[in-house]
Amino acid sequence: MRILHTADWHLGKRLDDFPRLEEQREVMEEICEIAEQEAADVVLVAGDLFDTFNPPTEAVDLLYRTLKRLSAEGRRPVIAIAGNHDSPDRIEAADPLARECGILFAGYPHTEIPPYLLESGLRVLKSEKGFLELLLPGSSFPLRILFTPYANEYRLKTFLGLEESEKELRSILQERWQHLADSYCDQQGVNILLSHLFVVRRGDTLPEEPEEEKPILQVGGAQAIFTENIPSQIQYTALGHLHRMHFVEKGPSPVCYSGSPLSYSFAEAGQQKQLLMIDLEPGVAAVVRELPLTRSKMLLRKRAEGIDEALQWLSENRDALVELTIVTDSFLTAMERRALMAAHPGIVSIIPEVTDAEKLTESGQKQIDLTKGMEALFRDYFRHEKGQEPNDEIMQLFHEIVAEEE
Repeated sequence: MRILHTADWHLGKRLDDFPRLEEQREVMEEICEIAEQEAADVVLVAGDLFDTFNPPTEAVDLLYRTLKRLSAEGRRPVIAIAGNHDSPDRIEAADPLARECGILFAGYPHTEIPPYLLESGLRVLKSEKGFLELLLPGSSFPLRILFTPYANEYRLKTFLGLEESEKELRSILQERWQHLADSYCDQQGVNILLSHLFVVRRGDTLPEEPEEEKPILQVGGAQAIFTENIPSQIQYTALGHLHRMHFVEKGPSPVCYSGSPLSYSFAEAGQQKQLLMIDLEPGVAAVVRELPLTRSKMLLRKRAEGIDEALQWLSENRDALVELTIVTDSFLTAMERRALMAAHPGIVSIIPEVTDAEKLTESGQKQIDLTKGMEALFRDYFRHEKGQEPNDEIMQLFHEIVAEEE
């Protein structure tokens, strides 16, 4: 069985004020072509289908068109779950119609998909909250999927009927997953866990998250889950949330983030994006292959010593989206900015790095380091306005507001 793993599409997302929808259309087209070329039997989309709870109409249209094409008239099931950027209700809104096309949506950890049969031969054999068993057309063995869409810690405990529990979330999830695995996952089928949570190996350094993803571990988010919490019956764990492709665990039962299909912030500058193709058989170790994606624009950061060097570099990198830092002894003039913008269609931001600190002090101006993250910029602002560091209560409120906005 060939399973295509992708995640973090963030349809409708912009890069600052720079639109990305045409790029997203190109990459969605490429994903569909790869699914056909590689003869994928199943497609897993591990959350963050949209970038916001209320995506633009064009993004919604692109999602449904892409999933419909991926489903191959119901012969290739597509299982898509909600991430922390998605509205669970919006994700599940099209479920009755989508199911008839072989597209299965899960917005909540307690979602239950009823058994049914399509004319294509696709059959949902068994289901329970957070679990489904499929029989694919022409397959001699079933596919079992434990799925846990994103929810914050309170909601996860509530959905599992344990809202008053003092146990750690990771222990509660482990018990739930183990119950499902013991009930349904033997070696007569293929067994997968599909989730949008932050998963690490105990003791490992936490991988760095993009700035806009960090609220998943902040106040109101959900704690990290350990790979040891995953049942031993699971042959492959398909994760969404991190935008860089990442093997949390390689071993015989890989735990993988597929990453996003486009680079969505300059923290991802220079990354090669890809899909993951997993070959699975009952009772056999998973084989994972990386399939590069080529149709999105690269994000590049350039620090240039002056306007001339910047113009030369821009002429050599016209197909990228660019964050340009100009080292200069004074602020850029309007004419210089116009020359830079006219030289390249993909400049997202221009950051002047003024070397003459005395001149800045004399003019009463202070340079803002826009490469800093949101939290660092807030701390700088608070110190400037109040003359002191923000206390823990203020920072907790800041994190809650950011998490709510995301």
